[in-house]
Amino acid sequence: MLDYIKIDEHSRKPKYKQIVDAIIDNISNGNLKVDDKIPSINKFSEEYYLSRDTVEKAYSVLKSRKIITSIRGKGYYITRTKLISKINILFIINKLSSYKLRIHNSFVESMGANSHTDLFIYHCDESLFLNLIDKNIGAYDYYIIMPHFKTDHLKHISITDKITRAINQIPSEKLIIMDNNNNLVNIDADIEVYQDFENDIYNALVEGYDKIKTYKTIFLIYPDKSVYPYPRRILHGFKKFCVNYNMNFEVIDELYEDIILKEGDLFITIEESDLVNLVKGIREYNFELGKNIGVISYNDTPLKELLGITVISTDFKAMGETASQMILNKQKGKIKNKFNFIDRNSL
Repeated sequence: MLDYIKIDEHSRKPKYKQIVDAIIDNISNGNLKVDDKIPSINKFSEEYYLSRDTVEKAYSVLKSRKIITSIRGKGYYITRTKLISKINILFIINKLSSYKLRIHNSFVESMGANSHTDLFIYHCDESLFLNLIDKNIGAYDYYIIMPHFKTDHLKHISITDKITRAINQIPSEKLIIMDNNNNLVNIDADIEVYQDFENDIYNALVEGYDKIKTYKTIFLIYPDKSVYPYPRRILHGFKKFCVNYNMNFEVIDELYEDIILKEGDLFITIEESDLVNLVKGIREYNFELGKNIGVISYNDTPLKELLGITVISTDFKAMGETASQMILNKQKGKIKNKFNFIDRNSL
């Protein structure tokens, strides 16, 4: 195999990457096949006068992509050839919700058979995210990142200095920022498909103003502290709408079991549990949904459509499809995803 590998001392491409690309190229052209043994790390480093760390990093990348495997006491072997020609993608999301999965599933479906996507979840935790990036840097053709993190006080934050440095290890042509943009400082990504949380909710409420204005008070149930915190720009957009349109409003962090409901109240819910408790409370008061009490829910689901709940929501399917098409068509740019006011029977 060493006869096929060429290392260019003058190339600006890192040497570990040259090793990775050379092995993949030799698999593609048939020089290397499944079960072929490749040189040990020590043998490779001695042959090319490379540091052991350089070769070890290259082999680590190839192992993470399941192109090679190590057998204790025997060495390294080629284990995969079929996926070499495919586009390999690391899809990193902050939480395992139905909304995020809809983005992921539409992306994978739109990419088609000529791609392989690995899904990882970092639970809005900075340390988990940094570990994911460190372990997988250089192993994929594209990295899709949804940047939503939490502080020690369970507040939402989009980016930190450590996260910025970690993400900047990824070449801009391989980086796709999705869902959250917030004009991330010092992050250079060729593709962004994002929500504009503040202006999205503001414009959606403006679209529904003719019905909203018939209610006396608007309540936003915004979780102040959550394991998976929400962008405060949602809160800012809501307040801006209420102030500009002279609406009475109140922000509460959860729907209390003993909350007093009054005719003419309009509630905007974010979490599913608050929506369920609200509908139960409306029934207990013998109020009619959409007549005595209004309800708007943030983020659409098939169940909300079935129950006739009015929603303000981004188009999750479109977000995934847009990102995939930009990759396939080699497009660059920042695209704000569709955000809709969908009027149903609860308003």
